[in-house]
Amino acid sequence: MQFSAPLKSNSKKIMLLGSGELGKEVAIEAQRLGLEVIAVDRYQNAPAHHVAHRSYVVNMQDKNALLEIIYREKPDYILPEIEAISIDALFAAEDKGYNVIPNASAVSKTMNRKNIRTFAAEVLGLKTGKYEFVTTKDELKEAAERMGFPCVIKPVMSSSGHGQSVAKSADDIDASWEIAKEARGDASELIVEAFIDFDYEITMLTARNGKETLFCEPIGHEQRDGDYVFSWQPMQMSEVAKKSAQEMAKAITDGLGGRGLFGVELFVKGDEVYFSEVSPRPHDTGMVTLITQSQSEFALHLRAVLGLPLGFTFYGPGASAAFKSEVHNYAPAISVDESLFSDNSFVRVFSKPEAHKGRRLAVALVFDEVEKALEKSRELITKIKDI
Repeated sequence: MQFSAPLKSNSKKIMLLGSGELGKEVAIEAQRLGLEVIAVDRYQNAPAHHVAHRSYVVNMQDKNALLEIIYREKPDYILPEIEAISIDALFAAEDKGYNVIPNASAVSKTMNRKNIRTFAAEVLGLKTGKYEFVTTKDELKEAAERMGFPCVIKPVMSSSGHGQSVAKSADDIDASWEIAKEARGDASELIVEAFIDFDYEITMLTARNGKETLFCEPIGHEQRDGDYVFSWQPMQMSEVAKKSAQEMAKAITDGLGGRGLFGVELFVKGDEVYFSEVSPRPHDTGMVTLITQSQSEFALHLRAVLGLPLGFTFYGPGASAAFKSEVHNYAPAISVDESLFSDNSFVRVFSKPEAHKGRRLAVALVFDEVEKALEKSRELITKIKDI
């Protein structure tokens, strides 16, 4: 474990457990509010390490190592920013009086697809597609037959689409079983989901500050291999569907409790809305809010955590496009074409210390009518190069 010595400070202190590109934006917003920022991750020079007051490198699933840092720094707020983390450490810290955002129970439920799906469907009664949980390949084959093909197969614990696949027939089951082992988390149990013939999927960013619940305009997004590639805001949907989405987002976030911003993922078929997943933190598809709103999802997250007012101005429609590396490289440099910057577009570079094929290294953002913004964002990421 590597660390730098804490300095005496009278500022409120937040600790980021996970320091990727989303954590980096949270750290920047925290600095703007005069907060002291401690960034923790499993690798050195993670994006948020560059803008934090202090940083630590540690095995994020090592309970004792995490608790050592927490007890050393004594943060006012602990913000888990990734799924692959020791939940036992969060419960232990909470028992000691530390403020885990939104709370340790919510983090435990949402980091595990089994926990959150059963909570949403069986406790809260939210509409979901059919699903089963399996632990062996034989169970997977049987569950897939019952779900019907195509079906979606995911590890109960993972992130950014790692380990996820779609089985189009029984012939794909062996491959799906092997793909699941690539999970960034726990692949000992899988969820098998019946394929919902949805029209589109959205992220409903939902902020809670202990006094009110606020919704951002719905965000549409396109995923490949379970990972975000493009997002746009607002997603055009009927008022009936939009109201249902907000009601479902409020139900799940009220059920989880606590303060902060939640990324609620939903499937929409006509006016019907189905619950998919929820993250108790800013969402990758929500990076589009860096250009569409006066207060981005990251600013709203900090405001909600601190109990501050949540009001903001929605400037207008826009889109984001993730740039993903095509090579494996240490200390990658990003070549940014000047055409990326205009009166309605710009790029954010994450400054990750290592690139590998498919890893997000930057995002292009465009402010314009959705179709035009998407077209331009697709064009802009072709002008970014990692070298």
